[in-house]
Amino acid sequence: MIATAKENLIRLLPSRRDYAELPRSWRRDILAGITVGVVALPLALAFGISSGVGAAAGLITAVVAGLVAAVFGGSHIQVSGPTGAMAVILAPIVAQHGLTSIALVTVLAGLIVLAAGITGLGRAVTFIPWPVIEGFTLGIAAIIFLQQVPAAFATEAPAGQRTLVAAWHVVTHADWTAAVKTLSVVSLVALLMVVLPRLHRSIPESLTAVVAATVIVTVFGISVATIGELPSQLPTPVLPQADMGAMQTLLGAALAIAALAAIESLLSARVAATMSATGPYHPDRELVGQGMASVASGLFGGMPATGAIARTAVNVRSGARTRLAAIVHSLVLLAVVYLATGPVSAIPLSALAGVLMVTSFRMVSLHTARRILRSTRSDALTFVLTALVTITFDLIEAVQIGVLVAAFFALRNVARRSGVTREELPGEPQPGDERIALLRLEGSMFFGVAERMSSTISEIEADDISVVIIRLSQLGTLDATGANSLAQIATELERRGITVIIKGVQPEHSKLLSNVGVFESLRHEKHLIDSLEDAIEHARSHVARQQTARTTS
Repeated sequence: MIATAKENLIRLLPSRRDYAELPRSWRRDILAGITVGVVALPLALAFGISSGVGAAAGLITAVVAGLVAAVFGGSHIQVSGPTGAMAVILAPIVAQHGLTSIALVTVLAGLIVLAAGITGLGRAVTFIPWPVIEGFTLGIAAIIFLQQVPAAFATEAPAGQRTLVAAWHVVTHADWTAAVKTLSVVSLVALLMVVLPRLHRSIPESLTAVVAATVIVTVFGISVATIGELPSQLPTPVLPQADMGAMQTLLGAALAIAALAAIESLLSARVAATMSATGPYHPDRELVGQGMASVASGLFGGMPATGAIARTAVNVRSGARTRLAAIVHSLVLLAVVYLATGPVSAIPLSALAGVLMVTSFRMVSLHTARRILRSTRSDALTFVLTALVTITFDLIEAVQIGVLVAAFFALRNVARRSGVTREELPGEPQPGDERIALLRLEGSMFFGVAERMSSTISEIEADDISVVIIRLSQLGTLDATGANSLAQIATELERRGITVIIKGVQPEHSKLLSNVGVFESLRHEKHLIDSLEDAIEHARSHVARQQTARTTS
């Protein structure tokens, strides 16, 4: 056991194997890292501002968390940092608990994710259905867009209102004299981000658009809000102030952030593994790395981090093969902190709003949405419901509701394919066969269908039937409720004088059937038979004895 635990721990730690391809790919990795760093700069600033934590926190998170996750994470090509989904969930926490709570909630969430990785919960993401993931993504994209509406209209969102309501209030109460300026900046950025990739794919469109907007605003002296002063160096790491009262207050928020960080990071790593031939990712190690990244980010004054699918995709397309690319991405952003905070502080907030608005549209795949909507009604409903709940209520609730709805439809489909079928006895009919009922249980006998199957079997009339053979060889899934129902069926039939023979118990069901008393409910241990021929022969012998007894009496 100790040896196994040691081996599992070693698998969660960095090793030389992480850089096996480095001698052949280091040039491409460095170039990819520089490219991703350029792309990540405006996104890090924008997501920091959008979350309410500030541009500096977004930049610090991209540097610190990006570096830690690159070294300790479970993917060779994942790029981590602040993301739109995290900004969405942080904004109400900042509004409710204040900016000073972010350091503590970030560290707490990181520790929860770290614990999840150590305890092996990384593969839980595989239980999230595809329509839920896509609905969640659509909802997040909508929220990111709506969150930028106040900056685009040169105003602040009303405090305490949900994103959709706040955006509508801003638009209907806009000061168009000021809004024209900011909307012009947003339009310019959006136009450049759409046009530049068509001119040449290697142009970093988001950074170029932000630089162009900043230059125009500065040269023409347009009065719009800017990022403002940024730190010219990384702050000294400090443990957040923590007392039991504060921890209890923020624990719920930390759990929500941890759940989102784990889901988003694992989904991003899973998608990245399909995009690149760099080998599979390690889900538990990914959680360990992301947990450590958030802890480190919180100590330096940053915000919670997750794997970022947009930056990861850029990393893959730029030719990255090892973790060096993500490390270089963080070093590029670190150079910005020490060398270029002056120019960066002049970036208009409306320019970053334009970047995020375009980014939100790019998060949504219309092709994927059409495929889901055309698949099945249950999947389409799950997709739409998850998106609506994400937009109108809460991100984590959306995933939970989406999974529950998908699970309900899945169980309903399984239940529909499960049932009891009465079969004719094989071979030549013999006298007395009409008193034998051969029943085949197929599909799954679980809590969702056990009662219906039980009612069907129990409808057999004692006057017509002397022996019931229950075939279990075609039974797929069996849970405790199904096994208990089977025990009650056997007990009820035996009480009515009907002999019960169980045929074809599968090895994986045997222990459960024994534990809940199915075998005990049989009249004799010989009534547990493996072969159908033997079961029918035994049933006919019972019928023959009963007929003989009736004749002699």
